[in-house]
Amino acid sequence: MSQDILYDIRDDRFRNLIAGSAKLEELYTGCRWAEGPVWFSDLNCLIWSDIPNERMLRWVPDGGVSVFRSPSSYVNGNTRDRQGRLISCEHGGRRVTRTEPDGKITVLADSYQGKRLNSPNDVVVASDGAIWFTDPSYGIKSDYEGYKSEQEQETRNVYRIDPQSGKVEAAATDFIQPNGLAFSPDEKQLYIADSGSADHDVPRHIRVFDVVDGKRLANSRYFCSIDNGIPDGFRFDVSGNLWSSAADGVHCFAPDGTLLGKIKVPQTVSNVTFGGQKKNRLFITATQSLYSIYTTTNGAQYP
Repeated sequence: MSQDILYDIRDDRFRNLIAGSAKLEELYTGCRWAEGPVWFSDLNCLIWSDIPNERMLRWVPDGGVSVFRSPSSYVNGNTRDRQGRLISCEHGGRRVTRTEPDGKITVLADSYQGKRLNSPNDVVVASDGAIWFTDPSYGIKSDYEGYKSEQEQETRNVYRIDPQSGKVEAAATDFIQPNGLAFSPDEKQLYIADSGSADHDVPRHIRVFDVVDGKRLANSRYFCSIDNGIPDGFRFDVSGNLWSSAADGVHCFAPDGTLLGKIKVPQTVSNVTFGGQKKNRLFITATQSLYSIYTTTNGAQYP
């Protein structure tokens, strides 16, 4: 694929983030809806979700793909905590879980104010150990990505799990369908996608909040909109550029919200993460496939 076909450059700053000789590589295909990629540098592998097939897959460089977990309880988003443990959002169990080093699964959150969560979608962990996650209703709307159920929560919220007490608190309650989320590299802001336009005639945007004392969100404001598809999952590089999923590929936004450019992908993109030993390889989950492409920047996520 030539550079003109692979990239849509909207701002010259994008040229400093992409490698002209890099190729979009399809690493695996055969999913029904690929999601939730997370890189394990210590194990040199990538784990991601295939939600409708109720499984999680593992890709190893030069080692191919194997099943990591099946059944998976319709796991969607994944991340790691600062101890390197896998944190996952289950549509099926309507909960957030942690996989311990021995493989045991610990439930971190499955309810709020005595009512079941909707269907946790995406999750990030702050440096203080607090876990933040989104809770839209996608996993209970039908039996395709979970179990069709009635929504018990009055709203679809963003939550924080306290690292000391384990208490679950609602941090934002005014989203239509909160989806992907990520901290800025300095953790002073939390960016959250609203993908409600998949079901409603509303903006398909990402909002940004100031994080106050590591515990609450303030000063909500618009950051950017996706002009093709919806903002599902996204991650930051070390310079504060945001790399988001979209229907036509991966969109890259500067810290000021300017669309710098797009990496064109032949399938609808659901999520991204940086990985590889130098964190300069962007892994992309897109409908049926897992892709990757090398960049000239590095991902900001930890560990």
